[in-house]
Amino acid sequence: MLQTTPLPDTIADLLGLGGTLGDVVGGIIGAAIVGTLMLTMTAIAGPWAKRKITAAFTDRYAVNRHGPAGLLIIVADALRLLSKELIVPEGVDRPAWDLAPLLLAWSALLGFAVIPMGNGIHLADPEVGLVYVFAVASIASLALVMAGYSSNNKFSMLGGLRAVAQNLAYEIPLILLAASVVLFAGSLQMSEIVAAQAETLVSLGGVAIPSWYAFVNPFAFVLFMIANLMEVGRNPFDIPEAPTEIVAGYQTEYSSVYFVLVYLGEFIHIFLGGAIIATLFLGGPAGPVLPGILWFIIKIWAVFLFTQWARSALPRLRIDQLIEIGWKGMLVLALANLILTAVIVGVIA
Repeated sequence: MLQTTPLPDTIADLLGLGGTLGDVVGGIIGAAIVGTLMLTMTAIAGPWAKRKITAAFTDRYAVNRHGPAGLLIIVADALRLLSKELIVPEGVDRPAWDLAPLLLAWSALLGFAVIPMGNGIHLADPEVGLVYVFAVASIASLALVMAGYSSNNKFSMLGGLRAVAQNLAYEIPLILLAASVVLFAGSLQMSEIVAAQAETLVSLGGVAIPSWYAFVNPFAFVLFMIANLMEVGRNPFDIPEAPTEIVAGYQTEYSSVYFVLVYLGEFIHIFLGGAIIATLFLGGPAGPVLPGILWFIIKIWAVFLFTQWARSALPRLRIDQLIEIGWKGMLVLALANLILTAVIVGVIA
């Protein structure tokens, strides 16, 4: 059974602190630990892993000159980007232009507050944890719109408008698919959703197959993986930034540290999507032999690998095709899945 004591409480107990002081100190240290883990993985994924994976898919060489296996490209890229001049175009709408990159990164980091990463490795466990995750993740849509309209650039504006249209078309199916998991688990609490997947679904040849919702409802799992590609802006759904059509979309006018924040937010959102998928469909941190936190990291990196495969293998859709698939395809299928799940749960109950 997953330990439900939040990490801040555990830290406060270890430090011998109680009351408000214990809550504050434990919360700060716990958030620093989780944030450092996510930022470290993002630093590896963005400058290094993305290039290595894409090169492997396309049969090319990737970074291999800076340190062992090119790992020092992480440091080189950080110094290169942060040392560039921050150029503020004429006519931008500040402070919206300044706030957009910060909102993009912070909205993803906030989502990890309620994700159970292992025994006791989560910052909070509210009864409406799943609602909270989707609420804070959706702030990114606001950030993309702000970046688009405030940049005083027609390509940025087009990127922002595309982001709005895309998110409206695909976030509703995403929530409907998550609701089907809630029907099975009977709770919006993230730890309860993970605990509900701990039971054995079937035993084959002495091997116990867990009741992960990816096995219980593979249809919802596949649809959620597709909708997640949209949410993180990976092919064939990278419409808001489409380099061959609108330069870089909403991020066209960002440079230096602001570009780093936009880039950071993009990859943290990929890992947040992986964390949500791992929690809802892959048993969270559950797994044999290895500690739960390692299984959790393996699962979200597997989702990251899938997004990079999609980026290398799938062609970009046109905006009209994307919207049509979202409203006429994904929404209908997600709603059908929800109704069917409700019927099955009702019959079993």
